[in-house]
Amino acid sequence: MQDEVNTKVIAIMIKGGKISAEVLKKALDKFVQEIEKTQKQMQQPKTYRGKQSIKHLMSQNAAISNIEVTDGNIKSFERTASKYGLDFALKKDVSVEPPSYLVFFKGRDVDVMTAAFKEFSAKTVKQKEQPSIRHRLDQEKAQSKAQHKEKVKVKTKDRGVEL
Repeated sequence: MQDEVNTKVIAIMIKGGKISAEVLKKALDKFVQEIEKTQKQMQQPKTYRGKQSIKHLMSQNAAISNIEVTDGNIKSFERTASKYGLDFALKKDVSVEPPSYLVFFKGRDVDVMTAAFKEFSAKTVKQKEQPSIRHRLDQEKAQSKAQHKEKVKVKTKDRGVEL
């Protein structure tokens, strides 16, 4: 069973009427080039993008800076950072009440980080200024009930003929 798993089948498809030795040689050369290309890619270390661990961020041989974020809604910052293409790492600092987050990023990304952070902070301020939808909905319900009580129902109608 293990031999079946270890054995790999390779299929080469060549379009053509007749296969000559020259066509077969070109196809095999192309196949060998593709194998070498994939092996080179596998030898190179994987580069991480976006949110990653501090270990992966430090392994990229770049100076690291950090910013402290006290907002509990860190997910919205992740969206903004991915929009700007930032490589960053988050670390939760639980020693402080309420817990804060440290955002680590590469030193060369300082300008991009400040732009992303400005957009993030503007977005959070805007969200705090706007009343929540539930609060607005409750106000509208109360207003509609008040209007409903003001209406007076007429139970009797005049059906007589006037002369």
